[in-house]
Amino acid sequence: MQNDADARTRPHVNVAIEEGFSRPIIQYSCWERYSLKESGESRLGSKARPITALQSSLDNWFARNVDTLKTVMRVIFGIVWAIDGAFKLQPGFADTFQSFISSAPSNQPAWLQGWFSFWASITSSNTTLFFYSVATIELGLAFCLIFGFLRKLAYTIGILFSLLLWSVPEGFGGPYGPSSTDIGTGIIYAFVFIFLLIINATKGPSKYSLDYLIEKKWPSWKRIAEIRSSP
Repeated sequence: MQNDADARTRPHVNVAIEEGFSRPIIQYSCWERYSLKESGESRLGSKARPITALQSSLDNWFARNVDTLKTVMRVIFGIVWAIDGAFKLQPGFADTFQSFISSAPSNQPAWLQGWFSFWASITSSNTTLFFYSVATIELGLAFCLIFGFLRKLAYTIGILFSLLLWSVPEGFGGPYGPSSTDIGTGIIYAFVFIFLLIINATKGPSKYSLDYLIEKKWPSWKRIAEIRSSP
């Protein structure tokens, strides 16, 4: 009886001698092939568990710190604008400012020449005013981003100003041809400001901002600092 039970539970293995070979060929039964596959998947699963645990840990960390992370990214973006504005104030940059505007229409399509000529003519009449206006706007946006001040208004101005930089001195990122590598930085800045507006609309007031402190004393401040906020 014991032998019959062992025969039923023991995997069936056929040993055959293939013609021309003296080495036995082992033919595994379906039950044993399944067992081998299962053991292999178990070993693979044990190796994958640390990776899955690390991924889960990172996901949880991002979810727990989303408020802090969005503030950090806003501040970093503000530092980028501060650097841009500081570059504009370097000695000698004012002398080359007009050349940036004048060179923008080079190799551009004929139907865009009027746009570039318009800006070249109005900036040439008072180059210093336009030069310092650009630097002031960039430094102002940097302040608003770093300290979270007038965020809704600053983001809106940032979108329009970034598109202006992209369409005039950057020449819409063109001219486009076989040697083109990107579409310019101004349009990317505009997209970042749009994403910041979306974050403001979905997440609401940021406690790491001057706006948050001002709103606690003057709730009506939300009208110019927050998206879809009640007075």
